[in-house]
Amino acid sequence: MDEMRLHSPPGSIHALDLKALREPNITFWALWDEQELLGCGALKEHNSQHGEIKSMRVASAYQGRGFANHIVKHLLTTARSRGYTRISLETGSMQGFERARQLYLKYGFEYCGPFAGYSEDPNSVFMSLTL
Repeated sequence: MDEMRLHSPPGSIHALDLKALREPNITFWALWDEQELLGCGALKEHNSQHGEIKSMRVASAYQGRGFANHIVKHLLTTARSRGYTRISLETGSMQGFERARQLYLKYGFEYCGPFAGYSEDPNSVFMSLTL
């Protein structure tokens, strides 16, 4: 989360804290190599048809090694198995989030407007994928 705070002003950070990650509509996964946390990702269910990727991160030391692809593939496979017809996300609009945006574009996400209670924010980019 420190990297997110580096690139985003406080009112534009939409990451989930520990309490929010425990809500019943959130499923959280962590990717480990023995004792090393490589990355994590979560799915938030808005309704039976629509999910959202939340808290998708790869530890700085492990970026650029394919772990983000692994996490996104797992989240998309899970979303499809749940019967979602759409999955969306919010990420930053700043340069520090360019790799994230490129990753999501690679998987077919398209830019869209705010969803599920988000508001227009010059620091946010919204993306969605029809499954």
